[in-house]
Amino acid sequence: MAWAELPLERYALGLDRAAADGPSFCQLLEFGTPKLGSIKGGSAAKHIMYRHHSGEWRLAAPLQQAGTHQAAWERLRSQFTAAFDAAGRGDFDALDDLELLQYGPALVTKALAVYFPEHFLRIYSAAHLRRFIELLGGVPQRNMPAWQANRLLRDLVLKHPAFEDWSMDEVATFLYESFDPRPRQRTVWKIAPGDKARLWQDCLDGGFICVGWDGTGDLTQYEGEEDLRAELDRLPDAKPRGSLLAARRLLDFRDLEPGDVVIANRGKSEVLGLGTVTDGYRFDPGRSEYRHLVSVEWDVSYAQRLAREQPWQSTFAKVSRPLLKEIRAGRPRAAGAQTGPAPEPTAAELPDEVRQVLDALHRKGQVILHGPPGTGKTRLALSVALALAGQAEAIDAAPAERDSAMRGLHDDSSIKLVTFHPSYGYEDFVEGFKPDPDASGTGLSLKPTDGVFHRLCAAAEKDPERTFLLIIDEINRGDLPRIFGELITLLELDKRSLTVDLPITGRRFSVPPNIRIIGTMNTADRSISHLDAAVRRRFAFLRVAPDPDAVSGLVGPLNLGTFFSELNTRITRHLDADHQLGHAYFLRGGGPVATEEELEAVLHHDVVPLLEDHCLGRADLLQRILGRLVDETGQPHRIPSKDFLTTLVAEFPEASAGADE
Repeated sequence: MAWAELPLERYALGLDRAAADGPSFCQLLEFGTPKLGSIKGGSAAKHIMYRHHSGEWRLAAPLQQAGTHQAAWERLRSQFTAAFDAAGRGDFDALDDLELLQYGPALVTKALAVYFPEHFLRIYSAAHLRRFIELLGGVPQRNMPAWQANRLLRDLVLKHPAFEDWSMDEVATFLYESFDPRPRQRTVWKIAPGDKARLWQDCLDGGFICVGWDGTGDLTQYEGEEDLRAELDRLPDAKPRGSLLAARRLLDFRDLEPGDVVIANRGKSEVLGLGTVTDGYRFDPGRSEYRHLVSVEWDVSYAQRLAREQPWQSTFAKVSRPLLKEIRAGRPRAAGAQTGPAPEPTAAELPDEVRQVLDALHRKGQVILHGPPGTGKTRLALSVALALAGQAEAIDAAPAERDSAMRGLHDDSSIKLVTFHPSYGYEDFVEGFKPDPDASGTGLSLKPTDGVFHRLCAAAEKDPERTFLLIIDEINRGDLPRIFGELITLLELDKRSLTVDLPITGRRFSVPPNIRIIGTMNTADRSISHLDAAVRRRFAFLRVAPDPDAVSGLVGPLNLGTFFSELNTRITRHLDADHQLGHAYFLRGGGPVATEEELEAVLHHDVVPLLEDHCLGRADLLQRILGRLVDETGQPHRIPSKDFLTTLVAEFPEASAGADE
C-alpha cells in the first residue's frame, strides 16, 4: 500500500489489530526490526502520534490544533510522504522544512534508513551521531536534526580512507563496537521475580525478567513519571502503591537496554542469578500476570547467599558498585554458567554519573552540576577529580579509603577547589593588586597578584599532557560576569588558543586547552534562569537529583526511601522541584538514618526549619506539605517519641513497610 493512502491503523501504536493484519509501521520500527538499528526505550511520544491506554490520542504539539485525530494523521502522513519523495530525488535539505517530523527524529531517521539504506547509516540517536561525528573530525551543529547528522556522518565516513570498500552496516557495527557512546557502567538493578521469587523458574526458562502492575498496560505509552503515576492511582488496588517512586521504577524497567545488568533476588540476602539484558521492554497481554517483560540472558553461577541482609524493601532496588563486586567475587568457583558468562568489570569502569560529567567536560570544557541542596553535587565533582587524577578505584572504596583519597586531592597541583561568595571578585579569580606584607617602609604598598584561575592556567600551560580541573563550589553565589570578566569568551574550547590583554597588568593571557571547570549550584538559592546568558552558553548543565535509593531501608514500620520520595513529591507539588530535599539530610555515617531518634532529629532540626524558610512563613503551605507533623501555626506538633513513627506512617501511608509490591 502506498504511503499516500496509508490508514492510521496501519501506522500507529495503541490500536487493537487482528493478527492477520500484521504489526503497524510504528510497531515494526520500534519492536520488529532490531537488526536495522534500535529506537527502543522511552515513551511512545517518539512516534509523533499514538493512542494512549485510556483511549485518548496523544499528539505532538503542532497536531493538537488539527481538530480530529484523523485530520492530524492526514497532516502527518503528507509530511512523511514528502520526506520519502525528497530523499528519493536526493533533496535532503528539504527534510528540514517538514516541521512535524522534527517531533520524531529517531523514528523518521530510521524510516529513511530502511527505505534508502544507501543514503543513511543505521544510527538514529542524536547524541550517538554527535559523538561519532566528533570522532571523525566533524563539527555537529547545535540542534541538528538526527537525519541531517546522519548524513553528515555518512559524508565523513565516505571521505575517510580507513572505510574504503566498507558497507554502511559494517561502519555502524564498527563504531558501536569500538567507540560505544553509551556509558560503560550503567546502573545495575535487582528485580524480584514475583513475591518470594515464585516466578523465577518461569523467568529462567523463558529468558526474561518480569514485573507486575499489569493494569497500566504497555509502559511505552506513558510520557513521564506524572503521567504513569496518575494511571497507577486509578487502578483498583492502587493504594498505597500508586506513588511516584513506583512510577519511576516502572519507567526504569521499561528503559533497560541491551548490555544492562540485572540481578534476580529472593528476600534480602539471596541472589538467584545475574543476567545481561539482550533486548528491550515488551508488554505481553497473553500472559495471565506479570506482563511487563525484558529479555535477559541468565547466569545462575552467581547464585549465592550474601553475607548480610540488604535494605531491599520493594521489587526494584539499585545495586551499588561495591555490592556488585561482592556478588561477582562470591561466585562459586566450581559452578559453570548456564547460558554464557556475564560481563566482568574492567579497571576502566566508572559510575554512570561520573562518566556523564566527564563526557560533558570533553564536549563543552565546563559543567555546572545543579540541583536541590544535599544531593551530592560537590561529592560528584570530587569523584570526577579522583577519576582525572587516576584514582578511579577510590570512588567506590570504603569510606575511610575514599576520604583519604579526597584529602589527597588538596596536594594535587592539577586540582583546585574554591567557593564563590558575594564578595569574591576578579582580583581573587584572575588578577589584582593586593597589599604587599613584605614591602619595606611605611604606607600602603600594593603588588599585582595572580588569582586562583590564573595560577592554575599557568600550571596547565607548563604541563599540556595533564588535565587540570577547577571545582567552583556554590558558583551561583558569586557575581559571575564580574569574576570571569573578559575570560568568559576564552572558556569556549574553540577559543582556547586566543589571547587577551588583562586590563589590570596588561599581560597577555590565554586559557589552555587542558583546563576543565566544574561548578556546583543549589537551585533552591537561585535557578539556572537567573544566570547570565553568556555564562549559560559556555557551560553544560547536569541536574543532580535526590536519590531515594541512597536512603533505602526501614526505620521501624517506615520505608525511609518511599517516605523521602513522597515528601519530595509534596514539596514539588506545593513549591517546585528546585526546593526538594537532598538525600544527604537523611544520611549518617555514610548510610541512611536507622533509628527513630535519628529520624526525629533530622525532621525537627533540619527538615522543618528548611521547609519553613522555603514557605516564607506561610503556615498553611507548610501544613499542606507536612500535614499533621505541624500545627495550624506551622510549629512542629509535640508528638511523644513513642508515637512519632506511628504518626509519620499515618501521614505518609505510602511509606508503610510492606506497602510496595
